[in-house]
Amino acid sequence: MTTAFDPVDLAGTPLANRIVMAPMTRNRATAEGVPTPSMVRYYTQRASAGLIITEAAQTAAVGRGYPLTPGLHTAEQTAGWRAVTDSVHAAGGKIFAQLWHGGRIGHPVLLPDGLVPVAPSAVAAAGQGFTQEGLKDFVTPRELTGEEIAETITGFAAAARNAIEAGFDGVEIHGANGYLVHQFLAPNANLRTDEWGGSDEARARFAIEVVKAVAAEIGAHRTSLRISPGNTFNDISEPAPEAAYTALVEAIAPLGLAYLHTCDVRDTELLARLRKRFGGTFLLNPATDGRPTGLEELPLVEAGEADLLAYGALFLANPDLPERLAAGGPFNTPDRTSFYGGDDSGYIDYPTLDA
Repeated sequence: MTTAFDPVDLAGTPLANRIVMAPMTRNRATAEGVPTPSMVRYYTQRASAGLIITEAAQTAAVGRGYPLTPGLHTAEQTAGWRAVTDSVHAAGGKIFAQLWHGGRIGHPVLLPDGLVPVAPSAVAAAGQGFTQEGLKDFVTPRELTGEEIAETITGFAAAARNAIEAGFDGVEIHGANGYLVHQFLAPNANLRTDEWGGSDEARARFAIEVVKAVAAEIGAHRTSLRISPGNTFNDISEPAPEAAYTALVEAIAPLGLAYLHTCDVRDTELLARLRKRFGGTFLLNPATDGRPTGLEELPLVEAGEADLLAYGALFLANPDLPERLAAGGPFNTPDRTSFYGGDDSGYIDYPTLDA
């Protein structure tokens, strides 16, 4: 019987266990999007994960959705990430970079002068976003032209190349949680009637082309995708998501990606159908009714419902989480007030079991 503590080969990358550190925004990079020494320590502390997936790194300046998020589109950012990957590898860990473009989730105050958020269509998201000037209403984004869509896809591929140059073992494309790739998939955010919208298959095209471009740049075995069909976060509405996601998964399945990462959006039957169509390694971020993913989810691997399990908040508070899970606890309690931004408190000062 396979357990979450057993090793696994991830398309040629050996993982010591199947416990994955989920990608989580922490807002500790510099204003220029360069990883800091504290980020080096933060990720290295968690190198006992079978795989670390980093917080989202924007693929272009216009893709920044929040303050103090890292990027992978400049030489300085790439060099900063090299310090992270070298340290994680020295500690025996494996690490993928999550590639991200915020799309309409952002604000002009977060962007270089003259830039405004861009999206599939000029439709503002309801709600407010975090900026260095406090909460601000989301603005109406500028609709991307066909040429700009091609440039954005190229930007994902270039960021993936930078990630490999920075020493990452692979990348995860962020196609979930209401950001740009998800916006193209969602009928309330994508009102286009050209080849990028107007039907389920056309709305899936942007995600497909991003995955293909990244896989062509760095190899499919180092490429993965995260999706969250039906997730309403960031004002997304997908009342009938199956057709678009089926088109997406069927198009990328033949590529032989490292894995498909799904957020459990409480439609286990849909996820099971998508997993079957994908046919490869399946990473699940399970739904847990407001509590952190914990001991209760370990049997999902034994039952064959997931190949890998993503742990979020519990990994923030427990840098040695695999050891604690194997021992049945105890667990440090995550301090939610320190999740986003701030100093090293609640970031790199959680004690290990040994401590």
